[in-house]
Amino acid sequence: MKKLTILSGAGISAESGIKTFRDGDGLWENHNVTDVASPEGWRKDRELVLEFYNQRRRQIHEVEPNDAHKIIADLEKYFEVEIITQNIDDLHERAGSTNILHIHGELLKSCSCNNKGLIYEQKEDIKIGDKAEDGAQLRPFIVWFGEDVPLMKEATEKAKQADIFLVIGTFLQVYPAAGLIHEIKDDCLLIVINPNETGFGYGQRAVVMKETATRGMKLLFDKLINLA
Repeated sequence: MKKLTILSGAGISAESGIKTFRDGDGLWENHNVTDVASPEGWRKDRELVLEFYNQRRRQIHEVEPNDAHKIIADLEKYFEVEIITQNIDDLHERAGSTNILHIHGELLKSCSCNNKGLIYEQKEDIKIGDKAEDGAQLRPFIVWFGEDVPLMKEATEKAKQADIFLVIGTFLQVYPAAGLIHEIKDDCLLIVINPNETGFGYGQRAVVMKETATRGMKLLFDKLINLA
């Protein structure tokens, strides 16, 4: 089977009702991003950060995978599909995809604030006083702005091995994830699905589809099957 590597971003989850933030205005659900998604914000107000992610966690219990998620899962019948997602929700998993790398962390997990290697399943709220086995406060298992992205090495290897590299629902403005398109092979087919995409940064090699994630995947499915 050919290797189909998919880099997914907030745009695909937005179609299920999960709100996104835009780097341009620096706000996420009316919060300054640095207040709720940075080590500085955690040091400043742990209660605010925990409640922010508690709300996000409650939200993903209320939404469902959309057709784009489901079509991506169906592609496993035809390709060796590997998903590199910037999203912290579990919609790819619930749609049926089986090979997913969450480079920015997972909302349904928590970890010790002193040791990110101590990881726990976390379906409910995290409260002040909830502790890991090392006695430290639990925090969301999320890669915040200013923190290292430990899975980038693995993501880079997946990008290098791809026969087809599909970018969906992301403007590739957040690094180091944005650099993955520069790791693909010269003969790798690069496809971009984004309704507002201008083609900037991809060069002439990219097949750009100015469509929503769901409509783009519906239009692309048969074409991809013919390439399998």
